Amino acid sequence: MTTTTPSSKRWLIVLGTVIMQMGLGTIYTWSLFNAHLVSKFGWELSSVSITFSITSFALAFATLFAGKLQDRFGLRRLTAAAGIMLGLGLILSSQASSLPMFYLLAGVVVGYADGTAYITSLSNLIKWFPKNKGLISGVSVGAYGTGSLIFKYINSSLIESAGVSNAFLYWGFMVMIMIVIGSMLVREAPVAAPAPADMPAGNRMKTAAGAVIAPKDYTVKEMLRTKEAYLLFVIFFTACMSGLYLIGIVKDIGVQLAGLDVAAAANAVAMIAIFNTAGRLILGALSDRMSRLKLISVTLAVTAVAMFTLSYATLSYGIFFTCVAAIAFCFGGNITVFPAIVSDFFGLKNHSKNYGVVYQGFGIGALSGSFIAAFLGGFKPTFIVIGLLCILACILAVSLKPPVAGQAKVKGMSLKPSRHTA
Repeated sequence: MTTTTPSSKRWLIVLGTVIMQMGLGTIYTWSLFNAHLVSKFGWELSSVSITFSITSFALAFATLFAGKLQDRFGLRRLTAAAGIMLGLGLILSSQASSLPMFYLLAGVVVGYADGTAYITSLSNLIKWFPKNKGLISGVSVGAYGTGSLIFKYINSSLIESAGVSNAFLYWGFMVMIMIVIGSMLVREAPVAAPAPADMPAGNRMKTAAGAVIAPKDYTVKEMLRTKEAYLLFVIFFTACMSGLYLIGIVKDIGVQLAGLDVAAAANAVAMIAIFNTAGRLILGALSDRMSRLKLISVTLAVTAVAMFTLSYATLSYGIFFTCVAAIAFCFGGNITVFPAIVSDFFGLKNHSKNYGVVYQGFGIGALSGSFIAAFLGGFKPTFIVIGLLCILACILAVSLKPPVAGQAKVKGMSLKPSRHTA
């Protein structure tokens, strides 16, 4: 990394990013509000729960434009503005009394602000630590998951003590303060390509003479001309759908398929949060020491086995929680490792824009599992379909290599993939 920024300054940037990501991750406590909104306003549960689907779509959609907004306004101002926007969306939700208002405020406004700050702060932090992209991505995305775990208890307490509407008010103020404070600590990473020695083994390319060279920094248009971009999208979409579908219905699976009581099945929600966060930290760090795509292929294979087990096996307490823990662990690792994979393939300079395109797999995956379940009519056939898709994505991940045409060319030398290429 070609920068003279002291280590202490870089770790302040890490701290600021972690604070922001923890605030951003609190949106995953939305399920706590569903039943209380139903009780207060008399709406259908299915109608209220649509709000979070809108939030997820708005979050993913925002990542398409966040990079351009960062170029125009700068990282600090953009993330601070996103924090204020997110906080106001929640604060104004405390006064909402109709579903369309919740869809607009808690859905569109909150989701768009969250996605804008999420993608830009994550990409910026990765640029500061090009030698440890997997680990640092795990720290950032892990903080996002930790925020949801901590606020699960904070928001539950607020709902019980202050009521569901006032809970939005206090939640909004807390999140706004966290994100604005975090934005004050971050600094924009210098625009500099990593040295060849910084490249992970899974993305190294060599000249005929054996010299390692760095990947080209692709623009979005250049990236979309490569088949690798679309294959990465398919893999990411599958990885996201498998985890997001389970997160949405894990309590119901425990009751209906494993025969657990409601209280025991509810423990799976906490287990998902714990193993999801653990996967982000452990697999993120591991990805700096081995081929990231081979690591993804392993997580997809494990997910496929867990999905088939949920579908075909007679579920006991132990089998059910083992499958849930495995899927959550792999899902957390997958969404952590993918930002680094995109930078391995397409460079760091335009990372937030390029990853924003691939990240649309998250938004589409958020609803695809539910659509498949509605079409097939149950959990088990949906698990089978997701398991088969995981096998396909696993095969793609094993065979996929960085785009050769995108490597920096050395005059008079032919390029050949390194034997370490993923």
